[in-house]
Amino acid sequence: MPLQRSDLPAQVLDLLAAGTVIPAHPLALDAGRRFDRRRQRALTRYYVDAGAGGLAVGVHTTQFAIRERGLYETVLGAAIEDQRAWTGRPMAMIAGLCGPTAQARAEAQTAVGLGYHAGLLSLAAVATASEDELIAHCEAVSREIPLIGFYLQTVVGGPVLSSDFWRRFALLPNVLAIKVAPFNRYRTIDVVRGLVDARAEERVFLYTGNDDHIVLDLALPFSAMRDGAPVTVRFRGGLLGHWSVWTSSAVAQLAQIKAELAANGGTLSPALLALDSRVTDCNAAFFDVANNFHGCIAGCHEVLRRQGLLEGIWCLDPEEGLGQGQAAEIDRVYRLHGDLGDDAFVRDNLARWLA
Repeated sequence: MPLQRSDLPAQVLDLLAAGTVIPAHPLALDAGRRFDRRRQRALTRYYVDAGAGGLAVGVHTTQFAIRERGLYETVLGAAIEDQRAWTGRPMAMIAGLCGPTAQARAEAQTAVGLGYHAGLLSLAAVATASEDELIAHCEAVSREIPLIGFYLQTVVGGPVLSSDFWRRFALLPNVLAIKVAPFNRYRTIDVVRGLVDARAEERVFLYTGNDDHIVLDLALPFSAMRDGAPVTVRFRGGLLGHWSVWTSSAVAQLAQIKAELAANGGTLSPALLALDSRVTDCNAAFFDVANNFHGCIAGCHEVLRRQGLLEGIWCLDPEEGLGQGQAAEIDRVYRLHGDLGDDAFVRDNLARWLA
C-alpha cells in the first residue's frame, strides 16, 4: 500500500525537521564476497549507538550491485530488523531507489513493505531524460513513498539540474527532503533557489551530501531572493557516505554546530568553521579524490576494517578496491586528524556489536 508523508510517525518528521546524522549504510561481505550477516548487524548497531538519527540503505555506499545479485530486499530487511531490535528510539529509515520508473516504483513498494519511511531517488539511470520527463518520473515514484531528492555529482553519473527543476520537484506533495550532493557551490545554490521559489522551505528539508563542504553546509545560512526580499534557509543535517565512518564524531560535530548557532545568534566560532577543511581533508582520503573517486566505497570499508567492524574491504565488484596511494592517504589522515575519529568508541563496544 502506498505511503504518504501524512502517514509518517510525527517523531520521524520532527527528527528530520530538526536535523540529524544519517549515514549511508555500507555492505558487509566475507572473503568470498558473500553477504556477511553478522558484520552487517554490527554496522547497524554501531550507527544506532553512535547516535545516528536515521539510516540510508540500498544507496551508493551499499553498492548498487546488490540489485543484480538479488540482495536488495535482503539488505534492506536486515537493516530495519536490526535497527528495531537494537533500539526503541525513532529513526528515519531511508531506502535507496534507482533505475527506470518501473524499477524505482517496485523498489519503493519493497521498501514500504519493509517499513521504510522514505526513498532517496537517484536519477543517474535516467540522466539523459528531459527535465519534464524527470519530473514525471519523480512524480510517479512519489505515489509509492515519500521522496528525498538527490542532486548527484556529475562525475558519478548525475545530471545537471536547473533551479526550475528543483522548484517543480519541491512542489510535489509527497516530497520530504533533498540531499544536495553536486559537490558544486553554484548547483547547490540552484537547489536553494528552487526550494525558495516553490515556497517549500518549511516543508522540504535540505540535507547535505556535499562531502567537500560538510561542516560549512551545516554552519552557513543560504539566501535566495523572493518577492524582492531575501529568504534564508539552512541545511538541517546530512545524509552522507562519509558519515558511514567515524559516525559518533559526526554526531558530536552536528550537535556542536547546533549548540553554537543557538547560543551565538546564528554564528559560529572561527575554530568550528575551520573544522570544515579538516573534515574535507579526511574525506579526500576516504573517498579517493586523487583517483577520481575510484576507491570511495573501499576507502570507507578500510576505515571500518581498521576498527574491526569489517573483516575486509571486499566489494561485490572485484575491480572495486583502494585507489593508487589511497592507503597511504588514509594513514596520513589517521596521523594528522585522528582526534576526529571514534576508534576508542568502537573499541569499547565492538564485542557487543559482534555478539
